[in-house]
Amino acid sequence: MLQSLWQKYKKSMLFPSILVVSGLCYFYFSSSDSSPPQEELFETIQPKKEINTIESAEEAVIQQVFVDIKGAVVYPGVYELQQDQRIKDAVQLAGGYTEHADTQLINHAQKVQDEMVIYIPIKGELLDEGSTNLFMMPSESSQQEQKININKADIETLSTLPGIGPSKAQSILTYREENGHFQTIDDLKNVSGIGDKTFEKLKDAITAN
Repeated sequence: MLQSLWQKYKKSMLFPSILVVSGLCYFYFSSSDSSPPQEELFETIQPKKEINTIESAEEAVIQQVFVDIKGAVVYPGVYELQQDQRIKDAVQLAGGYTEHADTQLINHAQKVQDEMVIYIPIKGELLDEGSTNLFMMPSESSQQEQKININKADIETLSTLPGIGPSKAQSILTYREENGHFQTIDDLKNVSGIGDKTFEKLKDAITAN
């Protein structure tokens, strides 16, 4: 009896079965093709992260600036800062002001710039008319401005000159206080303890202007 029923309905059941199997196969393969492998997604995203990291590192390097602070600070020299930092930050890195520093003309809120030269005068020091700014930008600097001004330098700065120690540096300050500014660098030979030999060693490193 079962065999006769199968012979009777097998043709009518065969076509729907083929449709069901075909539908399942189509759904399976179309779902597999629509989703890319996880490895491909990772390879696509990863380079973007590496690029962002490189850009951040380059930006950090660009923000670094170097300034040269001179005069009446505890530790004159060249210091590294960031572009958004101010003059007050440079002074703090240099150990702060000495007790003889004259800070009336200092703009502590001014932002620093790369290759900037900051000069801190001492109290009672007479500044040249063109030096009231005290902050020299890179475009304003020249070979002469890199020399030590014997009419402006403090004892610490003068002591860095060839053949000039703390004792002779103090003699220069004393002479300057008693006789006024040096008119030329040759006037430095009028200071006690500075002869022709000492003057020859330091003449190329100083200016009186």
